[in-house]
Amino acid sequence: MSTLYRCLDKAATPEGNPVLEYGLKSLTNNRNPWRLCTVTQVEEVKLIIRILPLWLTTIVYGLVLSQTLTFFVQSSLFTIPFASVLAFSYVAVLVMLPIYEWIIVPLSRWCTSSGHGLTLLQRIGIGLLLSVFTMIIATLVERRRLDVAEDYGLLDDPTTTIPMSVFWLVPQYILFGISDVFALVGQQEFFYDQVPDNMRSIGMALYLCGYGVGSYLSSAVISLVEVITSAGGNSSWIVSNLNRCRLDYYYYLLAALSALNFGAFVALALSYTYKTVHVKRLQPYVSAHQSQLHPV
Repeated sequence: MSTLYRCLDKAATPEGNPVLEYGLKSLTNNRNPWRLCTVTQVEEVKLIIRILPLWLTTIVYGLVLSQTLTFFVQSSLFTIPFASVLAFSYVAVLVMLPIYEWIIVPLSRWCTSSGHGLTLLQRIGIGLLLSVFTMIIATLVERRRLDVAEDYGLLDDPTTTIPMSVFWLVPQYILFGISDVFALVGQQEFFYDQVPDNMRSIGMALYLCGYGVGSYLSSAVISLVEVITSAGGNSSWIVSNLNRCRLDYYYYLLAALSALNFGAFVALALSYTYKTVHVKRLQPYVSAHQSQLHPV
């Protein structure tokens, strides 16, 4: 059994010494699954429990990711369709994927002298770190947008197009696309690979659920920010007039949350032990079948 979560080992330990009393075969046939688990079942539960803390870190990333479809788009009061700026993020993903596979992976293998190159958690960590820089860039761009609106006297005219190039939004969308290549793809592989083999659908459900919870959390954070910042008669950071919003402060808040989330992820990743696959145990079985298929 694994040395982690040893308290769960008791679920696979019979009370007393029933083997001497009834015999091993009788114990196996008469085992009550509600009172005595198999070692395999205990180990599978340990695998699920072990990845749950890392799953929690995907929620904050989902919170940040939801901004690309909300405030990032709403702040793009330009002469092109709002959602078209998302194309920059998708193009970044299409360009970055082959770069990752053909350049970054071989380079990381050479630097680490490992056949795998970057580990799954290292790949996810890079994506989480890039999300911090994405929110910082978004803060600077939003600050620039508000300055332009003030210079042209448009603070109280939210429907007028801001005289500012749409390409100011390109860096944050490109960086988010690159972040997705590391974080999203890495999380898909991680939750598929590190759960028990017969529970991989649950692993993918955890992956998707993290982003669903992050989207709900986004609404909760916005409501909380509105309540706190408007206390005492002050102007809220988030109002109906986008030019009077302080989205730059809100983005700074998300950048701080992302940084704290990245720190927690690094601490958890350093103590994480990957699932072990016992290849040697399978070798006699594979060799026997190979001899049947290809007799000498």
